Amino acid sequence: MPHKPPPRRQSVNVGRGARKRDEDSGTEVGEGTDEWAQSKATVRPPDQLDLTDAELKEEFTRILTANNPHAPQNIVRYSFKEGTYKLIGFVDQLAVHFSHVGNLIPKDSDEGRRQHYLDELAAGSQESAKVVISETEILEEEEEPKEAEAGSQTDVPAAEAPEKMAEEESMTPKQPKEQKLTNKFNFSERASQTFNNPLRDRECQMEPPPRANFSATANQWEIYDAYIEELEKQEKTKEKEKTKTPVAKKMGKMAMRKMTSMESQSDDITKVAQAAKIVERMVNQNTYDDVAQDFKYYEDAADEYRDQEGTLLPLWKFQNDKAKRLAVTALCWNPKYNDLFAVGHGSYDFMKQSRGMLLFYSMKNPSFPEYTFSSESGILCLDVHVDHPYLVVVGHYDGNVAIYNLKKPYSQPSFRSSAKCGKHRDPVWQVKWQKDDMDHNLNFFSVSSDGRIVSWTLVKSELVHTDVIQLKVEDSMTKGLEDLQIHTVGCGTAFDFHKEIDYLFLVGTEEGKIYKCSKSYSSRFLSTYDAHSMAVDAVSWNPYHTKVFISCSSDWTVKIWDHTINTPMFIYDLNSAVGDVAWAPYSSTVFAAVTTNGKTHVFDLSINKYEAICNQPVVAQKKNKLTHVQFNPIHPIIIVGDDHGHVTCLKLSPNLRKMPKEKKGQEVQKGPAVEVAKLDKLLNLVREVKPKT
Repeated sequence: MPHKPPPRRQSVNVGRGARKRDEDSGTEVGEGTDEWAQSKATVRPPDQLDLTDAELKEEFTRILTANNPHAPQNIVRYSFKEGTYKLIGFVDQLAVHFSHVGNLIPKDSDEGRRQHYLDELAAGSQESAKVVISETEILEEEEEPKEAEAGSQTDVPAAEAPEKMAEEESMTPKQPKEQKLTNKFNFSERASQTFNNPLRDRECQMEPPPRANFSATANQWEIYDAYIEELEKQEKTKEKEKTKTPVAKKMGKMAMRKMTSMESQSDDITKVAQAAKIVERMVNQNTYDDVAQDFKYYEDAADEYRDQEGTLLPLWKFQNDKAKRLAVTALCWNPKYNDLFAVGHGSYDFMKQSRGMLLFYSMKNPSFPEYTFSSESGILCLDVHVDHPYLVVVGHYDGNVAIYNLKKPYSQPSFRSSAKCGKHRDPVWQVKWQKDDMDHNLNFFSVSSDGRIVSWTLVKSELVHTDVIQLKVEDSMTKGLEDLQIHTVGCGTAFDFHKEIDYLFLVGTEEGKIYKCSKSYSSRFLSTYDAHSMAVDAVSWNPYHTKVFISCSSDWTVKIWDHTINTPMFIYDLNSAVGDVAWAPYSSTVFAAVTTNGKTHVFDLSINKYEAICNQPVVAQKKNKLTHVQFNPIHPIIIVGDDHGHVTCLKLSPNLRKMPKEKKGQEVQKGPAVEVAKLDKLLNLVREVKPKT
């Protein structure tokens, strides 16, 4: 059954009420009363809901809360304790609708007394004015009948009337002006009418300071042991002082004073050492700004008009007064910091042997070395560790090897060989770091004129040596006493390890031969190359091609070899003794050589197989002789050392570092495989020609 709406009783009630009022008023009601009552009936909209009585009587309660609907609910703050952003649970719900800033002055203050005094004056003036007004009204009332009597008298002259009016005006005091009262409901001080800038909160976040938990226990016996050690030290010093003579005591006191003064000076210097180094670099940056600009941006535009020839642009010249009379005997770039390189100083004149020096220069500061180490014997070779760039191994003229640590401030080596632990009997010509051994101990190799190739391992802060191979000159048997056969010892001058095959390495000798050796075989050579007619000064594997190596000698020649073939692939005569040769790190066909006539020769086999594309003198021909050359691993520069202790930095022109040209629609292929293929192509041409001849 559908719900029937209740009957419309409201119109009937209205009609009855109207009729009753009409009867009470005594007015007659016509016939149109029902129509009027019907017009007052309620009108329901068509979409109104039909609700039951229970639904109509149901109450809906609304709870008013003090929460601000516009307050943000997602504010986060960084918690340093937990190291994350945390949501804030409590949000300020206060909403300010009106605020007013006022001033309160204590009554006892000077300003309060002054205002109170002014208020009393104003109140007193108002009361006096009221009294004067009341007195004048009384006088006027008394004078009115007198004026009427005086008007009847005729003997009073008319001229006296204005004078009396003036006197009366002078007698009546002037009424003070009414003070304007301020509206207490709409009042603001004048001082607060200026514009106040809105306040802003500025916040910044920073990394929390480093924290460390330190805990230690101090027991009674530990304190006792510390006191005992201190007492023993004091007793030892007293015994030493007693045994000393008076002269020795004076000398000791002088030495102590010098030590303390030196320590104080060193402390003062170390405080400003870092700041002084920064200032020095800034001054050098300004001094050598034009050189730095050339190093970074200059490219020789004349290379476009040269027939595939290049030039070397001199940049910086590194020298030190302490190493003036010492030759540059070794050069090596730091593998981690590309602007830092090591220079070894010694002497190749064996009749004039003296001290040696190890210097580290940076291109950021050409005027002074970053690190300086001195040694009693001359340095002939050095190498920087790849994984630990602060460790430097050097070989000395007296047959010792030593390891220097750049992190330690003193100039003495951290580790050094001795006669007890197998040092070489002749000068050490080359040293090379190798991979760590099975126990992760540092390992390096050395070669010397005594014919020994030694592996050195750093075990528990001691150098332990192992003889890898003993060089012997083949077919040089001599008979000694009782028909004993004696082998002639080969004198090693240079060696290099294969880039991929760990056990394989090459050794150059004073006899001009090159031996291919293995770490596993100590009694025989894998191969022998009749390379040169004089001593081999350098031998080096190609960084890209695993079969190719290069050698240079004092017989004026540079030769390129394939280690599977006993004859050289390329031979170049440079008309002077060759001191050093080095492969370029960016190309498999580019190498550089330096000669004793002061010239630097740069070859690119892919451009010219027959002669160098750059022959440039770097130093004066009669005075200086070039000894070593090294390519920078990243930047297009080389460093060249001479026998006067100078190191010159040179920039390669674009023709000396040509890259393959880009062809339309083709990507230029780069990488080791491309470099290997480029050199293989040249070697195949030589291999095809050789059998015909």
